[in-house]
Amino acid sequence: MRLRIRRSGSTPVPASPEDLDPGPAEYHPLEPEAAEPPLSAYEIELVRASATVVEPVVADMTVYFYAILFARYPQVRPLFPPGMDAQRGRLLRALLRIVDLVDDPENLVRFCGHLGRDHRKFGALRDHFPAVGECLLASLARYAGSAWTQEMAAAWTKAYGVVADVMIGAAEQDAQSRPAVWPATIVHRVPCGPGIAAVTVRPHMPYEHAAGQYVSVETPWYPKQWRSYSPANAPREDGTLTFHVRAVPGGTVSNALVHHAAPGDVVRLGAPMGDMVLDVAVHNDLLLVAGGTGLAPIRALIEEVARRGGRHQVNLFIGARTGAELYGVDDMLRMAQRHHWLTVRGAVSDEYIPGIRGSLPQVLAEYGPWYQHDVFLSGPTPMVTSATQTLTLTGTSPERIHHDPFDTSALAAT
Repeated sequence: MRLRIRRSGSTPVPASPEDLDPGPAEYHPLEPEAAEPPLSAYEIELVRASATVVEPVVADMTVYFYAILFARYPQVRPLFPPGMDAQRGRLLRALLRIVDLVDDPENLVRFCGHLGRDHRKFGALRDHFPAVGECLLASLARYAGSAWTQEMAAAWTKAYGVVADVMIGAAEQDAQSRPAVWPATIVHRVPCGPGIAAVTVRPHMPYEHAAGQYVSVETPWYPKQWRSYSPANAPREDGTLTFHVRAVPGGTVSNALVHHAAPGDVVRLGAPMGDMVLDVAVHNDLLLVAGGTGLAPIRALIEEVARRGGRHQVNLFIGARTGAELYGVDDMLRMAQRHHWLTVRGAVSDEYIPGIRGSLPQVLAEYGPWYQHDVFLSGPTPMVTSATQTLTLTGTSPERIHHDPFDTSALAAT
């Protein structure tokens, strides 16, 4: 059954206190679909035209937006982290994503449904939406200047009214079946590479997730600052999750987890997200490609294949610039010794050492073609982008290529 987007005339959508552009929604079997575009072709043209007008000054616009939001409605300030620099960029990416999806109702609804469920961990309420929507439209009007018209205002109000309806509905439906956040105790932390630690947590309540998804984490040292990590394991009987965390320069959450966290500390988890799950690949062999700590969700997928009896042939490629950065390859080779269906290859791009040399896209082209495989990619955005291009040029259908959205905090450094 296809559901229509509800058009109740609600106010515009609020900005996320974390990352308003997490990309495609998590796997959710009850996700509604749109039967028709929520805006007319002319309204879509107006939204995109106004976005083009403010693009040169959009950084200033986001500063202004938060300034008037907190001045007019100080009650919403506690939803946001103390430092707002990163948040302003996330608002910008959210606006761009919504503009991109305004003529794609199915994915717009999926995206907004995800945002609504994810907003629950910030304490966002239905009553917050009018305040944020008012300030967002005021900011757009100010920075569009003389180009701003009543028709543009009406088009944005209608578009964000639809978005708000979907977000509110998704959040309220989600609240009926699960909590907004899960407290979790750190039970183990062990170094596993330069600046990398494997952090294992045990949620205080049942936490259902699928191999390949990612999870947002908040530490007690930096409230309201969330960073997403992919569990490096398929679901376990004891409910624990292990995250492979790389400490990045200036990163608050990552450095806290790598250098300060200890067994007994309690963190908070958001709901699992992401579509990079094995359920999308039912009948085909698998090509798995990992760069850096992008190996974590790939490792989880391999565990899931093993849980299902090893019905797939799995080719894994791990890439790094140097041999010292070839993270996790020994662990994967040990897994290959246990599972006959798993083949592991490591590639180094910037150092002459024994073995395969070259970037991951180059190596994939050399060992391909892979058009009969389902492909899962995880790692730095340039690697994922280049590998996707290489695979599609050599015949792999885009529908068979799976990766997390580029702008999720899972791919950011904090």
